[in-house]
Amino acid sequence: MALPPRVFFSLYEVSFRWECSVADIAGWASQGKLKIMTGIGLVRCGDAMVAGPVTLSPMDLLPLFRRSGPSPTEGAMQRILPPDASNWLIITDPPDGVPVAVADMLIRAEEVFGFEDEHDLVRKATAGANGGQPYDWAGMNIALIRRIHDQGLPATQAELIAEMQDWFADQTGGARIPDSRSIRRRITPIWHELRREDA
Repeated sequence: MALPPRVFFSLYEVSFRWECSVADIAGWASQGKLKIMTGIGLVRCGDAMVAGPVTLSPMDLLPLFRRSGPSPTEGAMQRILPPDASNWLIITDPPDGVPVAVADMLIRAEEVFGFEDEHDLVRKATAGANGGQPYDWAGMNIALIRRIHDQGLPATQAELIAEMQDWFADQTGGARIPDSRSIRRRITPIWHELRREDA
């Protein structure tokens, strides 16, 4: 039985997929090329009650997408765009808005795939176990995200690279393990992003 198609990608997953920074993705979203979404509990926007999926304004959350210096991992969201709305709504209750973490920001899979088609990224993005390549990079990305989510970052990037090499070894019985340089090239953007946030 086949699973249904994927619905969302997190910003971190897209950053891995396109080998770019989260700030790049936020910049493209600010120009209308992508929509950054999240899910919220019930809030009041004037006379309206809103809950569920909403689009975020990346310019409202600009401090989360700094290219240099420390960045907070969470910001207060005060403007939202529900799926059936044509204008931004201002959250009035809670009065300080709703906290949203970068880790909880999503992009619809159909937008990710459409962006890849438009900018000729499909071949690059699909390279891996299903793209005729010897290494399962998509699987490594998922393992990496789970590791960081569950345990945080190790003390050094070298430790993280070694753990990912161990993951490849476990998955392939030691038959197909990429060199550390190849793994480093894929890990470095997210490593720098998260280390800046911890600084």
